[in-house]
Amino acid sequence: MHPDIRKTFVATETTWVDGGRAAAEPLVMIAAAAVVKNPWAGEGFVEDLAPKIREMGPVLGELLTGMIIKEAGSGEKVQAFGKSAVVGLNGELEHASALIHTLHFGNHYRSAVEGKSYLAFNNTRGPAASPILLPMMGKNDEGSREHYLTFQFNISDAPFSDEIVVALGAALGGRPHHRIGNRYLDLKELGHDPKNPAAV
Repeated sequence: MHPDIRKTFVATETTWVDGGRAAAEPLVMIAAAAVVKNPWAGEGFVEDLAPKIREMGPVLGELLTGMIIKEAGSGEKVQAFGKSAVVGLNGELEHASALIHTLHFGNHYRSAVEGKSYLAFNNTRGPAASPILLPMMGKNDEGSREHYLTFQFNISDAPFSDEIVVALGAALGGRPHHRIGNRYLDLKELGHDPKNPAAV
């Protein structure tokens, strides 16, 4: 284990009933997190974050991906994914962003689950026990609204003021009773190209 990682955390939530109706397939969401010392803590304003990004990104990506796959059972079972980071109050928001917005981190996960989409993300600053929000979307389809999900959790003693919580999220299905269609139907109704999901 990397010496700057204080602890790891895994949480699994299974939703059996939503809207008063049983789910045909329960929705399983997983969060895997690492509490890591902020590599830029106490150094003042650091102009070049790249060296520590390249050092820590692969370590965290490999570690958290392994935790997700172990809990899910296989990468194939993961249908939606996302990432998040919360930096402690003595850090910059840029520090939280630095450890997750890099291919040195995310590509481990994307490869393991054979995903093509970018990872939905959230990066914030806060004290210990801050809400950690893991937004997710379909691993191969950004327009699949049934996979627009958010897993919320917290770690009671993290982040310390000089730490960062880095997390990956997975969903093994979509919302149990999704019924709002998808982006492609909206694009068709509005006369936009379905191959351009951003409608720009």
